[in-house]
Amino acid sequence: MSKPKVVILGAGYGGLVTAIRLQKQMKASEMDVTLVNKHDYHYMTTHLHMPAAGTDHHDNARVAIADLIDERKIHFVKSTVSQIFPEEKKVVLGDRDLSYDYLVIGLGSETETFGIPGMNEYAMSIKSINSVRFIRQHIEYMFAKSKMEPKRTEYLTFVVGGAGFTGTEFVGELADRIPVLSRTYDVDPSAVKIINIEASPSALPPGLPEDLVEYGMEVMRRKGVQYKLSAPIKECTPDGVMLGNGEFIRAGTVVWSGGIRGNSLLQQAGFDVQRGRVKVDECLRSYQYPDVFITGDCSIVMSPQGTPYPANAQIAVQQGYNVARNLLYAVRGRELKPFAYDFKGTVASLGRGEAVGLLKVKKVKGKFAALLKKVIDARYLYLIGGIPLIWKKMIFKQKTTARNYHVPN
Repeated sequence: MSKPKVVILGAGYGGLVTAIRLQKQMKASEMDVTLVNKHDYHYMTTHLHMPAAGTDHHDNARVAIADLIDERKIHFVKSTVSQIFPEEKKVVLGDRDLSYDYLVIGLGSETETFGIPGMNEYAMSIKSINSVRFIRQHIEYMFAKSKMEPKRTEYLTFVVGGAGFTGTEFVGELADRIPVLSRTYDVDPSAVKIINIEASPSALPPGLPEDLVEYGMEVMRRKGVQYKLSAPIKECTPDGVMLGNGEFIRAGTVVWSGGIRGNSLLQQAGFDVQRGRVKVDECLRSYQYPDVFITGDCSIVMSPQGTPYPANAQIAVQQGYNVARNLLYAVRGRELKPFAYDFKGTVASLGRGEAVGLLKVKKVKGKFAALLKKVIDARYLYLIGGIPLIWKKMIFKQKTTARNYHVPN
């Protein structure tokens, strides 16, 4: 009898953790597991705001899949997913087709612009290693260009749409980077404007207590960040953004972090979706296709209160654990175990040495919160690669941090 075929699409948090847990726990003869990813590396989306701003190297946000996967147990295929046919239990890649008995979809998110005209065309998004390299280079180009055309003040105006997690953390790092760039390019720092625009009446990630929000905004304001709250962007143009109140902000750089949606391949495959995401059952399976598990940004997991949990790395990692266990249970003929989200807390970076957050219900802020953020990052590295990966990343970071925060010789 042939081994059950398991195909995992995407090496994001959910997909990668599923693969790692399977390779640790499955027996050699139990299943044939294939991990498909368009890159030969896994990247940590929660870290991308730093290389985007230029305060860390982009290589610190990624890990080679070959360093994490034992290909004697998990077959890795570097390819792009073109189509999914759940009725036929088939996945079409760029160079081959794969059949499966069980499918895990963790293909990640796409940028949600909410139909704002020009946002796709003229704004940048923090969504991949290549995108953050482009943003960093563009920011430095704007500084260089401003010296050539000093009257074009918009070159040094940086608009960030959205003040949730990604927007807040990027703005904090960018504000820290400005003094370095100003010295490097001989620019007056007072000429630089960072404007964080948010449609809702509050900045910072949702769910934080009001006093932490006030603390975080005060930290940002001291760094020179300007806020425009209750100010939805109505249009993005090559020259800047138009707000709902009719105000036009001229800017050489617009970074959009106002929302995400699930991967469009799910809707194309015939799954019932809401903003590209699929509502899953208590075991993280599609209601339409019980042999398909869905994780991360592609899934909607309902809380006991009947509201969807936010899509973030924390829940995706926990989903990976649950999916791996349930795949083993399914193959072994055991009853599947429902997914139970354990909210451990959340911490948002405000730049170098500052952060705010909640640990369960305990409030944290300042340097202690910033230290906790590093501990959270280290814990994830340990989970996927153990102490050697933590050590490797620490050494690399030490070599790059000084260069990124100081003027190069």
